[in-house]
Amino acid sequence: MKRTGSWQRCLAAAAIWLVSSLCLAQTQDADSVQDWYAIDSLNSGLGKAPGSVKLRTPRESMRTFRDLTDQGDFEAAAHILNLADLSPAEQRERGAELARELAAIFQRGKSIRISNLSGRQDAAIENPTGESPHAGEPRRDIELATLEADGDTYDIRLGRYQLDSEEPVWLIMPESVAAIPALYHEYGPAAFERHIPESLKNSFGPLRLWEWIAIPLVLLAVALVGKAVYRLVEMMTRWLPSGSPSIFAKQIRGPVALIVMSLLTQALLDYVVSFSAIATTTLRVVLIAILAWGIGAVGLRLVDTMMLKMTRRLAGQIDDSKPRDDRKLLTTLYAVRRIIILVLVTAVTIYVLGQVQLFETLGLSILASASVLAVLVGVAGQAVLGNILSSFQLSLAKPIRVGDLVMFEGQWAYVEGIFYTHIRLRLWNERRLIVPVTYFASKAFENLSSKSTKEYRSLVLTLHLSADIAILRDKFLEFAKAEENVIEHHKLLCCVTDQTGPAQTVTCYLMTIDPLSGWAAEVSVREKLLAFIRDEHPEWWPRDVVVISHRDIARGHASGDADELVQ
Repeated sequence: MKRTGSWQRCLAAAAIWLVSSLCLAQTQDADSVQDWYAIDSLNSGLGKAPGSVKLRTPRESMRTFRDLTDQGDFEAAAHILNLADLSPAEQRERGAELARELAAIFQRGKSIRISNLSGRQDAAIENPTGESPHAGEPRRDIELATLEADGDTYDIRLGRYQLDSEEPVWLIMPESVAAIPALYHEYGPAAFERHIPESLKNSFGPLRLWEWIAIPLVLLAVALVGKAVYRLVEMMTRWLPSGSPSIFAKQIRGPVALIVMSLLTQALLDYVVSFSAIATTTLRVVLIAILAWGIGAVGLRLVDTMMLKMTRRLAGQIDDSKPRDDRKLLTTLYAVRRIIILVLVTAVTIYVLGQVQLFETLGLSILASASVLAVLVGVAGQAVLGNILSSFQLSLAKPIRVGDLVMFEGQWAYVEGIFYTHIRLRLWNERRLIVPVTYFASKAFENLSSKSTKEYRSLVLTLHLSADIAILRDKFLEFAKAEENVIEHHKLLCCVTDQTGPAQTVTCYLMTIDPLSGWAAEVSVREKLLAFIRDEHPEWWPRDVVVISHRDIARGHASGDADELVQ
């Protein structure tokens, strides 16, 4: 028993020792990960920092850097850079210059919103909602901006450093300081700015004074170039052969002028003049959108020209008498046009958002309000989205095609165009009926061109009971067979379909190639039959019978006044 108890005590002691060793190791590892970077020296070549330099928090450091550079005190601003990669002599020689270049980079390349930086010394993420997994954790460095130069990407970061037992400070990290020359070469001022008077370099609102003058002048010069391109393309249309080439050139005058204006302005921003970050970013976003719209518009005009050429090849009128393959191709072109518009809008939106980096800066906000945006878009754009989806449904299922003859709400019309939000119908009287796609798709309609455009027409005549139907039938057959648009003569029919006391109803049936031709044939045959009855048998016209006596003349009368019927 004693041996068993001693073994148990030994095992317990060993377990306690093992656990305590693991806890001590974890404590040492945890202590080794500090909330700052320990350094042996800090900008020894710059001397002691002036009292105006405040570096306790990221927000305080960048506010100090902004204020000092705005005042032109670049020597003091150099204390906000960690120049550890430079020797003390190089720190004294290049510190102020590097601070000036970094200020220019912030002004032209990336505007820093100081209010968005952390005001805590440990830069911990404050997120009361608890959505961020790193909420409350201290940080040793944070990212200020990401910029590209010569195909490479550079980060400008703030790091937290502690020298011996002094209070930790936030400085631009050495890696970011090393990237300043390359970024300044990309985003620094242009050569012509050396000739701008110093009085015009002062800030006025979000821009400097000279920028308020230069931007309108640049836009005016670009507009004049665009107008010249517009006129040049217009002159080219006179040299091109008439028809599709000249029509296409005339339609792309505006888009081509906008494309040239966009490319020219971007070239000026890249190689000639450089504005502040807010002006440059805004201009680039607008120029990207204009360039993408112009290229897409040229593509759309090309499709429209092809559609116009196809329509003209169909004798100028879109109807179901043309070959089905041609009408199917025209319908496909309309679908391609809608797809181009959709792809263009989507691509431009994604590209523009990517250029302004909204996905990075507003990502969390967009995700947090995604449900609200979805509801707002769903309510506000319900009609538009419904029409777009219905338009694609019609393009894919093809219950109708361009040129089909349809009977819609009691009117027959030709489908002239299927667009994103509406369908254009050409009525029989050459009027145009614009119908929302969702409304058209939700209503029952007859597609008279789905199988055949033939239509059985009928004309009705009301004649006296004495009319000889055999004679009338022969005349109807004669007149109907003489009509060019009447087909399938074996289906011609003329018979009595109703009878009243004084008259009988005669209905004549004929098959025609399409509704319009059928209507013309119907009225033509009716006119000929009426003329035949009027000239040859006027007694067949229906007459009213008036009874002036109810005595039966078959019984005879004592007096000589016989009963009379007046017709």
